[in-house]
Amino acid sequence: MDDIKVTARAPGGTDETVLIGFPGSGLVGSIALQYLVEQMEFEQIGAITSKYFPPVALIAKGVISAPVRLYEKDNLLTVVSDVPIHPAICYEVANGIMDWLTRFGIKEVVTIAGIITNEPEKRVFGVATSPELLQRIEDKAIILPMGSLSGVAASILTECKTRGIPGVGLLGETVNTPDPRAAAATVEVLNQIYDLNLDVQPLLEQVVEIEAAMAQIAEQVQKTEGQPRREQLPMYG
Repeated sequence: MDDIKVTARAPGGTDETVLIGFPGSGLVGSIALQYLVEQMEFEQIGAITSKYFPPVALIAKGVISAPVRLYEKDNLLTVVSDVPIHPAICYEVANGIMDWLTRFGIKEVVTIAGIITNEPEKRVFGVATSPELLQRIEDKAIILPMGSLSGVAASILTECKTRGIPGVGLLGETVNTPDPRAAAATVEVLNQIYDLNLDVQPLLEQVVEIEAAMAQIAEQVQKTEGQPRREQLPMYG
């Protein structure tokens, strides 16, 4: 759809696994996947834009970066976002992403998000679109027996279910503040599932720095939000 625009080259591989992380509880998905693409030196292949996204451009070392980006390495494709998605447009964003991805015969989709609990641990919970997928992850994550998911990660998994595309959700146990420790726990699960051998110690050593940077981004988004025109959907409510 015209409101969600994917500008990217076609993935170079075939039968790819897609990892998707949008800001949510603890910013687990964004932190985990941004760390992954940096440490493993993924190549950026494009970006996703929308008139409904907040007017924010991220800057790193003086270089402008789109708030929602696509990266690729080998048979892994990632969608990494620095801006949250308002519930009113989660369907449109999920549908736009899946419409683009399904043109390339993807293997499966993995969404990374956070789940708030009252426990101090950093466990990782898992859900999937089929019993067969659950068997693949049941010894690596705690299977969530019941409940409900919300946000863009839930919309993406719902699209996977309805389109017959294998989908997995990994939920890092977190609090409602930027949580690199929960992100590190989810990266460890990705290590086990996909044999990434990615060291999470540098991520844990950057906890204070990452927490401050993510808090600043959230503050900038709130300041630039403004009042949307009546014909537009609000980004935040």
